Amino acid sequence: MNTSSTPTTRTLLRADGFSCPSCVSKIEKRVGRLDGVDQVTVHFASSRIEIDHDPTVVSIDDLIAAVGKAGYTASPSAF
Repeated sequence: MNTSSTPTTRTLLRADGFSCPSCVSKIEKRVGRLDGVDQVTVHFASSRIEIDHDPTVVSIDDLIAAVGKAGYTASPSAF
């Protein structure tokens, strides 16, 4: 029996422009507000953003745009 009704995908983005730890909460709040996003974790030291989301609700382009609205540039990361 499958109890999960929505598929969740983990997307990794690499961000540019981090200058302070407060950037982390700014990005987490902005991306976390999107429909379909379950969890956002920003790694300040590596400039990596991990996002658990429903790809049928929010696309990678939507996630990148949300990071952009927070004032930073992001791109998909292979690691």
